[in-house]
Amino acid sequence: MATLDFNQMLLSSAEFLRPFAITLTRDSETAKDLFQETMFRALANREKYNVGTNIKAWLYTIMRNIFINNYRRKSKQNTVFDNTPNDFLLDFNQVTTANEAISNINMKEVHEAIFNLPEIFKNPFLLYYDGFKYHEIADMLGEPLGTIKSRIHFARKLLKVHVERF
Repeated sequence: MATLDFNQMLLSSAEFLRPFAITLTRDSETAKDLFQETMFRALANREKYNVGTNIKAWLYTIMRNIFINNYRRKSKQNTVFDNTPNDFLLDFNQVTTANEAISNINMKEVHEAIFNLPEIFKNPFLLYYDGFKYHEIADMLGEPLGTIKSRIHFARKLLKVHVERF
């Protein structure tokens, strides 16, 4: 298919993408950017279009994939700009405690839960908690590596049940 024919077919069937972009983004400016990016990718990849197939479906797929990739990229980036003069980056994953007393109570509860674990899970978990690697723990306890990993995993599951706030 000639480039001119492809461009005319693309332009004649592109207007249906604008409402779809607004539906996906729910913002007119972001929808315009999504539409523009879709048209750019369609032009850049015109050799991948199979002549005789539904061009609207092809363009829908391109737009949907761009939207999904952008969404995933934004969700992985858990930072937001603060509007202070220095433009510091704030991290959503930071957890602050209201005061030291609550923190001490929470840690006491965690330590209690750890020491109430069955002995078979407690020893590997405490070594892991102290910073040892899996293979070091396996050597210390004389157990296979897979056994140590599963015991630590089960210890974590038991702790999640006993310590509800974390």
